[in-house]
Amino acid sequence: IMLAGEGLQASSKGMRIRFSGTQRTVIDGPFAETKELIAGFWLWQVKSMDEALEWLRRCPDPMPGEESEIEIRPIFEAEDFGAEFTPELRAREERLRGEIERRSAS
Repeated sequence: IMLAGEGLQASSKGMRIRFSGTQRTVIDGPFAETKELIAGFWLWQVKSMDEALEWLRRCPDPMPGEESEIEIRPIFEAEDFGAEFTPELRAREERLRGEIERRSAS
């Protein structure tokens, strides 16, 4: 079921972009005001949230000796965007995805 899984570097090495209307503001890490911060991710291919929960219940404790949580959420699929995801946008996404895969392979 595992498609990808990565750890993320410290927020001190990260950046955020704040959106306010048409204005964009870049904020350098670390993000001290953050109470909760994502440290990594797993990308699973499952048929339902119930199946994801079944797998998660078998997962090793990510922080042995400490209380911790793992959040699960579905990713957006093309179908989630309905008619707004036009054939032109679909073709563009396929081209970009192919370009990213080619770059990753080299």
